[in-house]
Amino acid sequence: MSIDLTKLDTEKVNRNTVNIDRANTVEMLTLMNNEDFTIAEAVKKEVKNIAKAVDLVYERLSKGGRLIYIGAGNSGRLGVLDACECPPTFGVDEGTVIGIISGGYDATVRANEGSEDIEEGSIEQLKKIGLSEKDAIVGLSASGRTPYVKGALKYAKEIGASHIAISCVKDAEISSLGQVAIEIITGAEAITGSTRLKAGTAQKMVLNMISTCSMIKCGKTYGNYMIDVRARNNKLIERSKKIIMDCTSVDKETAEKYLKESDGNVKTAVFMILSGLSKDDSIEVLAKNHNTIYKALQALKK
Repeated sequence: MSIDLTKLDTEKVNRNTVNIDRANTVEMLTLMNNEDFTIAEAVKKEVKNIAKAVDLVYERLSKGGRLIYIGAGNSGRLGVLDACECPPTFGVDEGTVIGIISGGYDATVRANEGSEDIEEGSIEQLKKIGLSEKDAIVGLSASGRTPYVKGALKYAKEIGASHIAISCVKDAEISSLGQVAIEIITGAEAITGSTRLKAGTAQKMVLNMISTCSMIKCGKTYGNYMIDVRARNNKLIERSKKIIMDCTSVDKETAEKYLKESDGNVKTAVFMILSGLSKDDSIEVLAKNHNTIYKALQALKK
């Protein structure tokens, strides 16, 4: 089946960069940087739809479901990247946020673009991970027409999972397949059709927003601190101590003491200090209040 690329915003010729191959290095970089300035504004226009996506994802996560990113090529790799970042940042299990890319794991480091044309491929992979109505999937396609992503969104709807479509073109084909459609119109790329540039940056920005805000709503932060950070290296151990100190105004020695008493759990350590409760009581009160510190503190006051 032939594809009319002229209809896709991401395939248009950028008149600002037609002479980029004749520019010196500074001019070349300036041309690209000028294009990048437009990305945040394009994302801003979709904030209301991104908010709808966050609420759908949070609703599933809060009931024990999963967030699953699925895409092909650069879009798929961005989903895998965001999923990989969630466990160390927010302390979630590795199976809570999943990134699936057409072509499988090897496609994260070696392009396998042909696999994106097979709708059934995504369905097979979603069945392998046991996608259910408890989960939320985010389908990523810069062009908004990738068959692999279409198949995933159709299957998610069929089984009752939340399904969100993210593209970088207006009136994208996948938009009609999503409960929520996010269209970030970044326009013509500095290099025609190279969606790893503006479109890729825009998609990563939106994924940052979806995962971060969903986790905030799940109680994974206290203020703007990563209260569920996993301290698995020296840098993160020191960060954990600093979070405890900043959130409770205790000194480093006290922070170290409570971090040890809480078995390295920063959230528990902070709540123990703020509430005056023991470790076991802190864990119990937090569990009764969605594992959210400010909600647990409010409950104690009542």
